[in-house]
Amino acid sequence: MEQALDIPSPVGRRQSLTEQAYAELRRRIITGQMAPGLEMSELELAEELSMSKTPVREALARLGLEGLVEAFPRRGYRVTAVTVKDMNDLFAIRSMLEGTAASMAAVNMTDTELDRLEALADASYVQGQNTSVQSFVETNENFHSAIAQGSRNPRLYGLVMSHLEECARFFYMGAQMRDVNPETLADHHRIVDVLRRRDPEQARLAMVEHNENTRRGLLSKLIEQGSAALTL
Repeated sequence: MEQALDIPSPVGRRQSLTEQAYAELRRRIITGQMAPGLEMSELELAEELSMSKTPVREALARLGLEGLVEAFPRRGYRVTAVTVKDMNDLFAIRSMLEGTAASMAAVNMTDTELDRLEALADASYVQGQNTSVQSFVETNENFHSAIAQGSRNPRLYGLVMSHLEECARFFYMGAQMRDVNPETLADHHRIVDVLRRRDPEQARLAMVEHNENTRRGLLSKLIEQGSAALTL
């Protein structure tokens, strides 16, 4: 008997295209390729992505739920601006979560894990070079996720990763708008040093200070440049 061919259903193919559209559009928004305030239509995006409007519409709906795009009836879509409140809220929660994770990691991380963390702390980038910025942001996320994982608390790790993902657009904006190499290098190595001393409270404080430096530096630069990407 002949074996039946495993042909994907139309629904399965559409879901796959929706995932592709979602991943690509989200990447463009997070990295700043699609800047805050950019207006777009389903048709032009579908043409750019070489697919029909249906998966693009579904991807845009998902991005809308995440607060990355806004829909305007009969007008199309717009990449949402960064708000001061969103930034402050995210970094406040991030400081609480990552501060706690760093405190626990000071007790639980192994020397081998700390050696790897030290290597991640040496990351730098060339401002204006997209590939270099992307590599730096990814390494920065690996640094923070390693500490969260070192807390040995899977639930806390999951929460930290969720908020790191939400902050990704801010990380790209910060690295593109100013040279964060000296600040990040100094902060990350200070965090590693405190973790090596196995001091939970100082580890928490070092992480909170690092997150505040990041928030304050980005906000100051956005205000200084009068950026259209920033709203109240």
